[in-house]
Amino acid sequence: MYSISDMKPSEKKLMMGNLAFARGIIEAGASFASGYPGTPSSEIIEALAQNASKTGMYVEWSINEKTALETAAAASFANQRSVCVMKQNGVNVASDFLLHLSYSGTRGGLILIVCDDPGALSSVNEGESRHFAKMLEIPLLEPSDFQEAKDIVKQAFELSEHLKSIVMIRSVTRLSHASGIVEAKDSLNHKTDPYFHHSGFILDPETGPIMSTPVTYRHQLMEKRMEECQSFFNDSKINRYFGPEDPELVIITSSVDFLYSMEAIQELGLENKTGILKLVLTNPLPEKLINQFFLKTDSILFTEQVLPFIEEGVKNIYADNYNLDKKIKFYGKKSGHIPQTGETDTNIIINALSKIFDLKYSNSDENYDKKVIETAFSNVTPGREMTFCPGCPHRASYFHLNNAIKLDNSDGFICGDIGCYTLGMLPSGYSTLKTIHSMGSGTGIASGFGSLKKYGFNQTVLSVCGDSTFFHSGIPPLINAVHNQSSLTMIILDNSGTAMTGFQPHPGEKNTACGCEGMPVMIEEICRACGAKTHVLDPFNYDECQQKIPEIITQDNVNVIILKHPCALSPQRKNKKYYEIEIDHDKCLGNKCGCFNFCTKIFKCPALYLNTVTKKPEIDKTLCAGCGFCADICFHNAIIKKAAVNE
Repeated sequence: MYSISDMKPSEKKLMMGNLAFARGIIEAGASFASGYPGTPSSEIIEALAQNASKTGMYVEWSINEKTALETAAAASFANQRSVCVMKQNGVNVASDFLLHLSYSGTRGGLILIVCDDPGALSSVNEGESRHFAKMLEIPLLEPSDFQEAKDIVKQAFELSEHLKSIVMIRSVTRLSHASGIVEAKDSLNHKTDPYFHHSGFILDPETGPIMSTPVTYRHQLMEKRMEECQSFFNDSKINRYFGPEDPELVIITSSVDFLYSMEAIQELGLENKTGILKLVLTNPLPEKLINQFFLKTDSILFTEQVLPFIEEGVKNIYADNYNLDKKIKFYGKKSGHIPQTGETDTNIIINALSKIFDLKYSNSDENYDKKVIETAFSNVTPGREMTFCPGCPHRASYFHLNNAIKLDNSDGFICGDIGCYTLGMLPSGYSTLKTIHSMGSGTGIASGFGSLKKYGFNQTVLSVCGDSTFFHSGIPPLINAVHNQSSLTMIILDNSGTAMTGFQPHPGEKNTACGCEGMPVMIEEICRACGAKTHVLDPFNYDECQQKIPEIITQDNVNVIILKHPCALSPQRKNKKYYEIEIDHDKCLGNKCGCFNFCTKIFKCPALYLNTVTKKPEIDKTLCAGCGFCADICFHNAIIKKAAVNE
């Protein structure tokens, strides 16, 4: 339980960065919060939902990021403070509405919190969101520590209401998921009765209709807002300088790179030579402040994640400063001192400073580094490939699908997208997936392939899509395929929740984000309403799946197979086994029985392992989830399943 609503003023608590954001939202008196789950952003909405009964805030997990932003905008139009939360990939989904919203403006304060993932620690890319702020001409704030993450929320709401514009706050994984001490303040009683005024003059931002046209007029308002944004923070201490009055070098940075920069300077003993300009407002950049530092120093180092967003902006300001007769050396990503990709850390900045100041520095023993590399590529440590959890229904689903494609003998393939089931591209999923892109794109691509049947394309085409992804972005490509009479089979892997990010509920579930009873929307009914022939199967029903899936995938037009079974880690299945699994070693002969250890070499459930002494498979009782599927695929019935007794 994220108990953040009952903190008293001046009380300090160790909390995750995302919880600091959530506490800041509560303190600012927000009435409405929405989002779509995605690491590293999910905990913000989770925390708000778990405290909603105490705060009176409305909180929802929306069907996708675009809808999440639209619902939050509606609250703003009704003069409520609202917040929308997503990860960096979600901004792509929301960008269509976001572009219009930046033109139309807002009423009650509206904040978009985006959690980027430098290094792609839990993502398929490390694409960042900051360039959307520049493209859309909206303010962008980047806190650098946990206290600032909380405090910046209130300032962002105030800025949003001052400008009548959405304001973006950008976090990164190492801020969202690290923890630090946060001091609470009083929560504002900012809630008023919601009401949407719409009968005033058409261009009146307070009482008229809200729309993004006329374009030229609205664009002029956006430009004026950005000028006002700079004025709003001119006398603020939101952007701060740390260091000597006349530094040899100034580091211009933001977000967690500020903390890394502080550590690097202290480690090298450069406190008297190097200063740090910490920027929280990174769009628009504070030109007046930055111009002061062109006069203070001859050298500037930029540290940021991932792309040279600040670096390019500051250089543009320098280029426009015609009256400045001074040559400045710039160091950063463009000069090669900071890597162009991946996360920044203290060592990277130490290396950059060591090069600039011509210092010799080593933070570890060279022999130790060499030993680490040798060990990593030796047989000393066992290889551990990415794999599905024990008892995962996706492993069983891919087993059936891979067999069906092989039996079809048309060189068929499956198009995939993002989720736990992306592992279907790796050996744990029998290397079944052949395309991977964004959420829902598997069915969109499959629809394109299936349309080529008219021109002689004769390969069987399938797509896979998770249940949460189906609601997020899987329905439009299904409709597209049906309407255009494409030929494909859409496989919906329904494991009863948004499993990859923590089992947040989706519209197919009975409960809402706050645990209240919702109206479940049945996936099979949607598919049938769209005109697709729809079948619901249990991937753990071996005989039925082995019989029906090969028949279905060869049929023309659009077919849907819903392979439905709860995730082994889901609340309804966790710590509950269907079966106790044992191996009859009299029947199992290992390599000598003709299957060549099929269960450990091909099926590869982590709960099955090969005994190096007996050369026969064994069951790890601790890992085994008791699904019983391994018994179904054993050629000689040597794996036995008995009904489990659960407490």
